[in-house]
Amino acid sequence: MRSMVEGAPTQMRRRGGPLHHRLAAAVPLPVPGRSDVALRPGPLYSRPVSSTLYSRDILRLAASIPHLGRLEAPHGAAERTSKVCGSRVTVDVALDGEGRIAALGLEVKACALGQASAALLGAEALGQSEAQLAGARDALAAYLRGERDDPGAWPGLAVFAAAQTYAARHAAILLPFEAAAAAVADALARAAA
Repeated sequence: MRSMVEGAPTQMRRRGGPLHHRLAAAVPLPVPGRSDVALRPGPLYSRPVSSTLYSRDILRLAASIPHLGRLEAPHGAAERTSKVCGSRVTVDVALDGEGRIAALGLEVKACALGQASAALLGAEALGQSEAQLAGARDALAAYLRGERDDPGAWPGLAVFAAAQTYAARHAAILLPFEAAAAAVADALARAAA
């Protein structure tokens, strides 16, 4: 079998040699007509994301979002997008006679943290009012900012404890709750009109 690094000594071709983790010196890229392009030595990423941030619990939640799919005839709907990462969550709701969520539809195009948050929202949203959703959102936001010791009464939100030190991830985590509260507000406004 021929090596992909033609002419390199055997120690550089096999796993564990100087080329395995990074290049020992800049190596020109095979770009036709461009001999000035070179790879820089060093790691590809300057700071890896903590594996505790994307824990097994977060990944399990992200893979099990209930109420996926839009509702046929929602009473209210809202979409929220994170300006930081581009995550997007759309929530459709149908309300009962008391203004509580009777049916829920979620469309989630987000990172694992946003998906996990949507799963926790979806698991407990039925029967919730606008005030309860807004309260859960506000408690979670304060928890992520470190302004309170617990994430509030909504079940499961403590799973985001590791995200407290990653402020850039907070918006994606809050999206489902923001969109749900806005969707209920939209439904109530439509009913009042």
